[in-house]
Amino acid sequence: MEPIVRIKGLSHRYSTSWAIRDINIEIPRTGILGLLGSNGAGKSTTMNILCGVLTPTTGEVIINGIDLSKAPEKAKQEIGFLPQTPPLYLDLTVDEYLKHCAILRSVEKSQLKAAMDEVKERCALTHISKRLIKNLSGGYKQRVGIAQAIIHKPKLVVFDEPTNGLDPNQILEVRALIKDIATDKAVILSTHILTEVQYLCKDIVMIESGRIVFADTMEAFDNYIAPHSMLVIMENAPTVDVLQAIEGITRVDFLTEKQLRIYFNGDRNISEAIVLESARQGWRLRELNMEKNSLDETFAQLSRISN
Repeated sequence: MEPIVRIKGLSHRYSTSWAIRDINIEIPRTGILGLLGSNGAGKSTTMNILCGVLTPTTGEVIINGIDLSKAPEKAKQEIGFLPQTPPLYLDLTVDEYLKHCAILRSVEKSQLKAAMDEVKERCALTHISKRLIKNLSGGYKQRVGIAQAIIHKPKLVVFDEPTNGLDPNQILEVRALIKDIATDKAVILSTHILTEVQYLCKDIVMIESGRIVFADTMEAFDNYIAPHSMLVIMENAPTVDVLQAIEGITRVDFLTEKQLRIYFNGDRNISEAIVLESARQGWRLRELNMEKNSLDETFAQLSRISN
């Protein structure tokens, strides 16, 4: 299937500095794509251009076959957006607010009630339809924000830090709702929280210093940087000096008398060397487990590579 979004050669300049350079992204019609980046990386600029808030210096954005620069109103009809701070009118009831948003989104008058009922059911808001938004919990306010983003049935929904400020239970509820929305829509999740991407996204794009430094699946991201440490249990562990004499081992930390963390570099098969030496020297190796880098470590290393 054709992607719902094609971003080609996107660059944007503020005064004398470039915020983003040569961004190219294709987004499938369903599923969740994580847009990762540290503060100032260019993530917000990319998202604002995609939503039609900014006009890029160069490049183009095609949404469902529509050129955003040539037909902005038509293209924006395909987009739903939830900013980091939900655009809520706190003195309105849930029904009043959703009706207002539906009218702004050009939902036909004859379809207003059906559109409101559908998003309230999907976002679990039906039982609080008549309550003032200012009296709702943070989790329900976020649900109302999500409801306004999908009330006009867009094909693309953009969420900016959707779980920010929520408690653990609310985070789980919002995650489940976003996953449900992604079954029939394309979702972009913009965040700097790597665990959110890990839980929700299949594909990710990472922007650093205005350029894409990684674009692949979540699995590929998690495995991008090779393991550089292992946890080892030995009944008769040798001294640190003996282990560091093995080529490629850079550091050894004793966690207990028998458990060690061994750091290594290079392409050499360190685990095989340890197994062979243990058998030869009688170290009585019991366990050897490679440790993957955490998402945060991977993110930091990719950031350094881009600079």
